Amino acid sequence: MSTIRITDQNGVSHILDAVEGWRVMEIIRDHGFEIGICGGACACATCHVEVADEWVSKLHPANDDEEAMLDSVPILSGGSRLSCQIIFTPELEGLEVKLVANG
Repeated sequence: MSTIRITDQNGVSHILDAVEGWRVMEIIRDHGFEIGICGGACACATCHVEVADEWVSKLHPANDDEEAMLDSVPILSGGSRLSCQIIFTPELEGLEVKLVANG
């Protein structure tokens, strides 16, 4: 089984089983975390995560829609992404992200 590592908003690290082809948002939500109220349509920024520096270059670049949604979040980092736009593949085994408070 593949895994990703998330750090929740309290700084606690969790290792989650990940399914190939699922959006990272779906993986996180499937494990009981509240994330992504629009369901993955790139219509809000409630699934905003910070991708660990060493993983940023391994992801496909954000498209224009994702960039526009990220412009609406209060604080961005170099690793800011919408987890609904990251599809889990075997190359992302061990991906590390931090959940971000957006409100």
